[in-house]
Amino acid sequence: MARAPRSQKSELHLFQLAPNLLTLAAICAGLTAIRFAFQGQIEFAVALIVLAGVLDGLDGRLARALKSESELGAELDSLADFLNFGVAPALTLYAWTLGEPRGAGWIAVLIYAICCVMRLARFNVGIKSAEGGDKRFFTGVPAPAGALLVLFPVFAAKAVEDWPVIPREAISFYMIVVGGLMISRLPTMSLKAVKINTEHARYVLVAVVAALAALVTYPWVTLFVADVAYMLGLIVAFFQWRRNRRAPKP
Repeated sequence: MARAPRSQKSELHLFQLAPNLLTLAAICAGLTAIRFAFQGQIEFAVALIVLAGVLDGLDGRLARALKSESELGAELDSLADFLNFGVAPALTLYAWTLGEPRGAGWIAVLIYAICCVMRLARFNVGIKSAEGGDKRFFTGVPAPAGALLVLFPVFAAKAVEDWPVIPREAISFYMIVVGGLMISRLPTMSLKAVKINTEHARYVLVAVVAALAALVTYPWVTLFVADVAYMLGLIVAFFQWRRNRRAPKP
């Protein structure tokens, strides 16, 4: 009996597994961040969450460059995002300051994590939907940005001397607010749609290198400033959104 011809996609080059390996590395970083957080090593935990974010930005682009996109890779990426941006940051903040016998902080952790998974589910449905949209904006705060926002109390305490001690209740409420922003309808800018003049490309490259150097040299201050800048951008986006809603339709 003759064998059926093999599918053209039944074999692939070993290097085409690289995107999935990056995703798995990001998952390992997120899990290890949780371990360090509960050991009291917050610096290592935050560093691994940031590393997971970098890997998350690379795996998809590498998959497209190698033409090795797959349904498996997409599912892995979504699961990694939930762990790295929904579970790891929330548990890191919980281990840093929210852990208490009454467990009020744990309620905030659960709400934030649920909001993150709902945000990711909505994003996945939007990708598969045939309906278009304004590609310049995300709907709600993206999960990676939400992870950095929710860690703002850690960045502030580490970056600013004599930063006032924030009550646990306030931090719990802040975590819930960030979760709400992720599932909100607030439009937030997508960097993927930003275009620059080719003559200005060199300045952008210098700015990116300077930002990376600042992140390595002054990590807490850089993350603190980045969060403040993003918060200001959210405020601008909110008022722009309200203005557009109130504007009369033609």
